[in-house]
Amino acid sequence: MEAPGTARKGPLAGLRIVEFAGIGPCPMAGMLLADLGADVIIVDRMEPTGLGIERLRQFDVSRRGRPSVAVDLKQVAGRACALDLVARADAVIEGFRPGVMERLGLGPEACLARNPALVYGRVTGWGQDGPLAQAAGHDLNYIALSGALSAIGRAGEPPAIPLNLIGDYGAGAMMLAFGVVCALLEARQSGQGQVVDAAMADGTTTLMAALFGMAAAGLHREGRGTNLLDSGAPHYETYQCADGEWITVAPIEPKFRAILLQAIGFDPAMFPNVNDPRTWVEGKALLVARFAERSRAEWCTLLEGTDACFAPVLRLSEAPGHPHAVARGTFVDIEGVTQPAPQPRFSRTVPDTPGVVQPAGGGGHAALRAWGLSDDMIAAWLAEGAVHCAPAVTAAGGGGA
Repeated sequence: MEAPGTARKGPLAGLRIVEFAGIGPCPMAGMLLADLGADVIIVDRMEPTGLGIERLRQFDVSRRGRPSVAVDLKQVAGRACALDLVARADAVIEGFRPGVMERLGLGPEACLARNPALVYGRVTGWGQDGPLAQAAGHDLNYIALSGALSAIGRAGEPPAIPLNLIGDYGAGAMMLAFGVVCALLEARQSGQGQVVDAAMADGTTTLMAALFGMAAAGLHREGRGTNLLDSGAPHYETYQCADGEWITVAPIEPKFRAILLQAIGFDPAMFPNVNDPRTWVEGKALLVARFAERSRAEWCTLLEGTDACFAPVLRLSEAPGHPHAVARGTFVDIEGVTQPAPQPRFSRTVPDTPGVVQPAGGGGHAALRAWGLSDDMIAAWLAEGAVHCAPAVTAAGGGGA
């Protein structure tokens, strides 16, 4: 694995980004940017925050591939270190509540004064303003307010919690990374920086764009589990097999539906007309009984790779070993931890395999030097206790420069 400060590969190579350590969407955005070649340095706190889900270093996958420097931002020298990094950066990303960075003297105004072309990316739950801006929350709260949560689940059951994929990662991390890259492209032409305000509640509404359109057209009702895409329809559903495992079928289009029905022993012309929701209960009962006749493996042998719109429901432990994932190199192993490879894929500017997860301060000294900070400055900050650096952890688990 590469050492901190070495040249990166990928479409974002050459970009420098300061990431103020946080939880949820901000580190995920930092991972996405670093995975694709940006030189990202994490500015960590000197002491653990107690926020988020604690885990051993190597399992905190979204922190992979970038060095860290632990900084006491309450000290003048610590803020000076952070601002010196900002002055050399193309972008900053942070995920604190509105006003926190301003109180530290590291808000957009202070940072843009040092670096007028800087892109300042911010991600919060509710946004930088509005009546809820200062309220604490997590993914589940943000997707609830956007209308998304109410639409997920089965009829007669409570809203289903879709992990924290929608708010934290789809609406938060992805929107932050996308917004930062957009602003960086604009800054190349204008020479001026700007602030990117990514809010998970707002981003979730963007992810719901198609559904809002369908609802306005009368193609989606508000009752959970009564629509095409929310488990109401027999042809967009999960089914249990004879061995207790599960499969999915999703042949929305008639031509694909005919392929599925013929393969599993039904005459498409005689099967209930699923274009009429009044037939859905009958159609689903027929499919429940049919798929319960064979094991998941048997259904995979029959249907996988066809146009029946079929896939098995794999466990987390099974997904990396599926032949399709193996063939595409969808997963990588870093320090014995199986995790997703960088995405998306590029034909020419192929990214490196991500580096390991560094502890707070890990590889910080080499990274500070690589960013052009002098040894005398670094030594002074270390002596004052405003900055902490530690040896970089290598792929083999040892220390480095």
